[in-house]
Amino acid sequence: MQQQAQVKVIKANQIKKVNYDEKRKTRVAAYCRVSTDGDEQLNSFAYQKAYYKDRIESNPDWTLVDLYADEAITGTKADIVEKVESTFSF
Repeated sequence: MQQQAQVKVIKANQIKKVNYDEKRKTRVAAYCRVSTDGDEQLNSFAYQKAYYKDRIESNPDWTLVDLYADEAITGTKADIVEKVESTFSF
């Protein structure tokens, strides 16, 4: 007498439907800089920051990651480089 093999049926998990047509937002950051501490430069600095922030936030396809600002009066950019590197994976 031959014994029949037993088969256990395992139902598949439902796969979550992915909408590939859905557009992913581009992550955007801006870098603003002035090189002196003169009043006209500091006004330019404030204008740059406001301009880029508004520009990035007004684009529905972009998301603002960060706004990097360097008055560059000390002559070093080490802090900005560290901040950029910590935000993005290079």
